[in-house]
Amino acid sequence: MTTTVRATPPRRSYAKSAAIRQKILDACIEEFGQVGFYGATMKDIAARAGMSHTGLLHHFQNKESLLVAVLEYRDERSTALTRAAAERLGNTPEGAVRSMLEAVVANELEPGLAALHASLSAEATSSAHPAHEYFKTRYRMFRGYYEQRFIEMAAEGLLNTSMTPRALAFTFVAILDGLEIQWLYDKEEFRMEDVFEEFLSSISPSQ
Repeated sequence: MTTTVRATPPRRSYAKSAAIRQKILDACIEEFGQVGFYGATMKDIAARAGMSHTGLLHHFQNKESLLVAVLEYRDERSTALTRAAAERLGNTPEGAVRSMLEAVVANELEPGLAALHASLSAEATSSAHPAHEYFKTRYRMFRGYYEQRFIEMAAEGLLNTSMTPRALAFTFVAILDGLEIQWLYDKEEFRMEDVFEEFLSSISPSQ
């Protein structure tokens, strides 16, 4: 007699694993945001996540793999926010530019992610840093994408500035990063969203 064993999808196991992974990422965001990549240790991250060092190693073999996971997590969240906002705004060049307001608001609601980006992007200017190429590539892609959107806006007569689309793209990114750093120093002084919206209005009346 043959007995057939039916496998039951381990949904609870998956959910538990996902919850643990998120707990680790949250702890890592806080640790990297406060002390940077080099200042953080696997033991400190494990303690912040409320687990043993061995337990952390079961999910992530080293600090570099944690760094990759955290950066991917931040990018996924940011991309989802801006993409949804751009769709609501009609997937136009202006909508793509204005969609960054969603990311700015998200940073204000989750200061840990803002601190993470500010800390790691500054630390990674060294070519020896494991995230150096990631940030270098990301900034180039970011500038290139928005330069193209500004080119399209200029062609439609939607820009009110003497700056070239290329220079405007550099300025756009610099303002985003600069506002983030200043806000982390003095959160009660201003809202990034308000200042960024004024900037958008200054370069395009339609914004």
